[in-house]
Amino acid sequence: MKGRKWILYFGVASALAIALCKPGYAFIPTESQILQPEPTTMEKNEDKPAYDLWGRTISQKEANKLLQTEKGRALLSPQNGAVKIDQALLDLGRKSFYEETFGNEVFLTDIIGAFYNGPLTIENLQKAVKELNGEGTTNLRVELAETVTIGGKTFKKGTKIDTGLDVAKGSNEVLGLPIVRSEGRLKVGISCVSCHATVDPVNKKVIEGAVNSDVDFGLLLALGTNTSAYFGRTEVTALKNYMKNLDKTVTTSDGKKEPLPDPKALEAAVDESVIKWPKGSFDVTLDSVNNASQTPDSFTLGDHPYSWSGFSMAGSFKGLSVLNNAVHAQGSDMTTLAEASKAIFGIDKEVYLGTILQNAANPKYRYDPNKGKKPSEFFAEVDPTPTAPGLNKAVTLPSYPRPTLISLNGLIVSSPGTRVGEQNNAMSAFQNTLVPPKAPIKATEEEKQLGKRVFERASCISCHAGEFLTNNKIISAQEIGTEPTRAKGFRKAGELLTDPVIYSPDTPVPVPKGARVLNVPVKDLDSEQIKLAYGIGGTAGGYKVPSLIGLYWSAPYLHEGGVAVGADPKTQLGMAGTLNKGILPDPFNSLRALVDKNLRNQVVKANQSSDDVRKAHVTGEGHDYWVDASTGFSKQEQDALIKYLLTLE
Repeated sequence: MKGRKWILYFGVASALAIALCKPGYAFIPTESQILQPEPTTMEKNEDKPAYDLWGRTISQKEANKLLQTEKGRALLSPQNGAVKIDQALLDLGRKSFYEETFGNEVFLTDIIGAFYNGPLTIENLQKAVKELNGEGTTNLRVELAETVTIGGKTFKKGTKIDTGLDVAKGSNEVLGLPIVRSEGRLKVGISCVSCHATVDPVNKKVIEGAVNSDVDFGLLLALGTNTSAYFGRTEVTALKNYMKNLDKTVTTSDGKKEPLPDPKALEAAVDESVIKWPKGSFDVTLDSVNNASQTPDSFTLGDHPYSWSGFSMAGSFKGLSVLNNAVHAQGSDMTTLAEASKAIFGIDKEVYLGTILQNAANPKYRYDPNKGKKPSEFFAEVDPTPTAPGLNKAVTLPSYPRPTLISLNGLIVSSPGTRVGEQNNAMSAFQNTLVPPKAPIKATEEEKQLGKRVFERASCISCHAGEFLTNNKIISAQEIGTEPTRAKGFRKAGELLTDPVIYSPDTPVPVPKGARVLNVPVKDLDSEQIKLAYGIGGTAGGYKVPSLIGLYWSAPYLHEGGVAVGADPKTQLGMAGTLNKGILPDPFNSLRALVDKNLRNQVVKANQSSDDVRKAHVTGEGHDYWVDASTGFSKQEQDALIKYLLTLE
């Protein structure tokens, strides 16, 4: 044992030494560290996807025919919007999925102060990984460096908090938290797998595409020293409510003087908001409502349109690239919204930037109004990506700062040296290859067949139809009856939509002058579906009908994760009785609550009993399609349905 510990210690020390020499590192599992899906019948090479043309998949066989004619070659040209799907693209997609941050470590570490100079430090993060001795975990417990009180809760120095972050067995790095060395220090960024992959609790292998249902990003943000930089994603509706020192002013875009909010008062309000986010959730909306949405799985093939509301529906890979882009183009960097802050928040961009930067964790990025510069002038001096609005690595589209159906803020994240949108498209192609592992559910073939018949008799198939068990439609929030606020989460963006354009996918980054601009085809999209996705046009918004593939790996259920039941269905009910207590939802019991009226009522009641859960707009209500005694189904039939759904491949 002693020898093994020394080897592991040396491994951690070596990783840190490497980090000090290289610009950054991130964990990418080996084949043996992945929980592999069951072998499937492979497609013939000629049937495999060879191109994506604005969401239309073109097989190798079809491509071979098209490439024999001049018209076909023009159709499959990148200057027509075609994206070639080959092994190089898939390899880039996997690499980007695991390690690409697009520079969000600056906003996360230097601005917000997560893992910088507060109670949660990178040193203690690394210490926690080392203490695992290579065994891995689904919940990295990190010691706090100082005492802090957030939302009436005190977290004492020396105690260990549950982060929900995952570490695979044999690894000395956190899944989805690349460590980057920049400006002479280590910084922590976030990549896609922090949410869209997890570690199996039994063998500690990585499950690619599964939901990390217990990662607590709300708490991680709240422990930052400048969480107020994220105020635009919270229920803070008016900065004037936090303005105490009226002498601390900035010069606005039209030459007037306006005060900045008191940083301590605003910090307390934002902390109190984000700490209520349910585990496994994140808020990327701009509606001033505390309503983080559950992370979706990344078993994405056939599951379009994407996101809970289906707003990602246009462009390459049936809109999946739009969703991938949204995470980094504006979800992980609030400075990208400065030019649109007046239209979205009613806040002048100078006040907006000044609010975000006045208490930045890193003094380099901290704005001081007493030095006589506008916030935008100061920001331009310290911005690590001066050719792009905001901090992250991105390309400015001609539509910027107006939102379009392919970008919520007119930006496309793209690293210099790649091509415009290439990494987003690569991740889309890679995600579409992900298949869920076999669920550890015992079910006979007879039970599965009975479950399938129940599925059809209960009319589940009316929405969850076809090869991927979705009709690919957005259903009105009023019809589905689930918690309604998230259905209107993108209304502000929807009201500002303009025609979508993008540079051709062969355009290098940085974008040269005169680069080819393409109009993204949207004429075949249903205008009523667009209205529902964005909650515009007099609608209350809607929710996308999700695929049912991989259900075992995506509990709890519904867009807000409110249908949650633990291993003990008598005591572990709702968000309050499961994830809020550090208890993972049981897929079988949670799915029963989705179709059993009596159990669901208990779940809803449990959610209502928690002040934090209520204020996070988590109810577990709606989707009232019962398969129980009330609709004439037996317990045996209900069990069979659940087993059928959890074992779908």
